[in-house]
Amino acid sequence: MASGSQSGDAPTEPGHMPLDIDNVHMLLQVEQEQIQKRTFTNWINAQLSKVSPAQGQKKPPCVVLDLFNDIRDGSLLLDLLEVMSGQQMSREKGRGFFQHRSNIETALSFLRRKSIKLVNINVPDIMDGKPSIILGLVWIIILHFHIEELASTLSFSSRQSSMESLTSLDSHSSTFSSSTPRRGSPLHARFRISAKKALLLWVREQCHKAGCTLNVKDFKSSWRSGVAFLAVLHSLRPDMVDMSRAKTRTNRQNLEEAFRIAEQELQIPRLLEPAGELDSQHSACYILQSWG
Repeated sequence: MASGSQSGDAPTEPGHMPLDIDNVHMLLQVEQEQIQKRTFTNWINAQLSKVSPAQGQKKPPCVVLDLFNDIRDGSLLLDLLEVMSGQQMSREKGRGFFQHRSNIETALSFLRRKSIKLVNINVPDIMDGKPSIILGLVWIIILHFHIEELASTLSFSSRQSSMESLTSLDSHSSTFSSSTPRRGSPLHARFRISAKKALLLWVREQCHKAGCTLNVKDFKSSWRSGVAFLAVLHSLRPDMVDMSRAKTRTNRQNLEEAFRIAEQELQIPRLLEPAGELDSQHSACYILQSWG
C-alpha cells in the first residue's frame, strides 16, 4: 500500500502547472487561439495591403501587429470594412474612449445592415480586446465578404453531380456556418449549399482541372499531404507545379513547396507554416487568397 505521503496526482515542480486533463485542455486552447490570431492577423494585413495611396487612400494602409490590441479603437475595423466592401466609412478621429466606442459601433452597425447576425459580439468586449470575441468577429467578416462572395460567383455550369455530392457534407458545422446566404445566386437558389460547400466545390473543380484525383472532403485532413494545395496552384498556373513530383515528397515538403510557389510567384501571403497544425479556418483563409 502506498504511504500517506504519496498521492495519485502527477508530480509537479514548484511554480509549474500540474498537467491534469483540464490544464492540458486549457493549454491546447491557448495554443489554438494563438494560431488563429496569427492566421487572421496575416489575412487582415493581406487585405489592407491591397489598397495603396494611389487608389485614393490618403494614408498608407495600417499594419496589424497585435490583433487583440490594435482592434480596440475601432479604426482597424473600419479600415478593413472599407477595403472589403469598397464603401467609405465615417469615423471619429479622436483617441478618447467615446471616439473608440463610436467607431466600433459604426462598424458593427454596418455589418448588421448587411443582415449579418453578431451573436454575443458587443462593443465593450471588443474594446477590452477579448480574444474569443475578436476572433469570432474577424471570421464573420471573412465569411460574409470572402467566402459568400465565392458562393455567389461560382459558375452554374459546374457539374451537377459535384454539387449534389456536397449535400453529404455536414451542413451544421459551426466552423463554416453563415447566417447570410445569398439566396439570389443560382447556386444557393437551386442547391442551397453553404459557404463551406461552395468553397469545397471550387477546390474540387481546381483539382479536377489539375488532373488530381484526391477526394477533398474537408479543410483539414484532406490538406495535410500538401497535394491539394499544389493542385489548386497547378490549376491557376500549370507551368509552376509538377504534380508528378508530389508523390515522391513528404507531406511537409509538399506544403513547403506549395507555400513557396504561392508566395514567390503569385504574391499570396504565407498565412500557414508547413510544421503547423492545419485548422479548417486557417486552410480556408489561405485557399481564399488563391481564389481572390
